[in-house]
This record gives sequence, structure tokens and C-alpha cells, in this order.
Amino acid sequence: MGWMNPRKSDTTEPPCTRRFDSLAQEAFLVLWRTYDRLRILEDDLFQRFDITAQQYNVLRLLRGEHPGRLPTLALASRLVSRAPDITRMLDKLAERKFIERERLPENRRVVQVGITPNGLGLLKELDVQVRACHQTQLGHMSEEELHQLIGLLNQARHPHEDGQSVWK
Repeated sequence: MGWMNPRKSDTTEPPCTRRFDSLAQEAFLVLWRTYDRLRILEDDLFQRFDITAQQYNVLRLLRGEHPGRLPTLALASRLVSRAPDITRMLDKLAERKFIERERLPENRRVVQVGITPNGLGLLKELDVQVRACHQTQLGHMSEEELHQLIGLLNQARHPHEDGQSVWK
């Protein structure tokens, strides 16, 4: 028998009962639903600048290294979410002159990636709006609740992180 949670109903729909195979499944689906609701707000913001959240994350990481550069693989390992086709994503950012790439003469397989003045300008324009978005997403929670949430999410993710992850 699955877990049952009644959902509030309005006058037009009969009450719906959600069933879950396990408490772990319910927790996962609640996490997924939460991510989806919060992501909508972020997507709306980034769409106005014609970038994706993943591209923003790349630019943010490169700003942290500026004026230095990062090898492509190191950059990919630091992203919040996995980017299977980082080369194509970097191509799009380079086309818009937000980043520049350079092959090392001593090892042509290594590509160093750096942020350009255009990329820094875009981030400067986004900074206040991203903070406001995060406030809209989670500002209703207290500092203590946010610390608890961060701890629980870190705990849930811990056994699934690569040992080399900067997120561990």
C-alpha cells in the first residue's frame, strides 16, 4: 500500500489522492516538483537575456577565476548540473563574445576558457536581478530553515557525488 496525501480540491474537481510507492519516492517527487516551480522563475529571468541557467553558471564560474582561465574539463566539473555537451554551450557563449578560448601551445588538447568584458558586463547587469529572483524563490524561509534545507540536501546528495566534486 502506498503513501496517501490528500490534495486540496476546489469546487470544480473531485478531491485527488496522490499515491507513492514509498516515502523515498514521495520525497524525490516533492524535490523534483520544488525544483520545477523554482526553475520557472529563473528561466523567466534568463530568457529575457537570451541565455540559459547553465550558461549563466558558466559565466559566473569564469568571473570567479577572472582574470585567470579554466580548462574546459575543470569548468565542466564545477557546474551545478551536468553538461553533456559543454563544447556546444561554450560555442554559443563564444559566438556572443561572452567568453574566449585558447588552446595551450604545449598541449593542444587542453582548452582554457576565460570571460570577456562583454561577459562581465552581462553578469553585472544580471547580479541584482538574480539576487531578487533567489529572494522570490526562497525569501519566505527563515535563515535557520535555509540552513536546515541546505544541510538536508547536502546529506541527500552526498553518497551520489563524485569524490573529486567541489560540491562534496
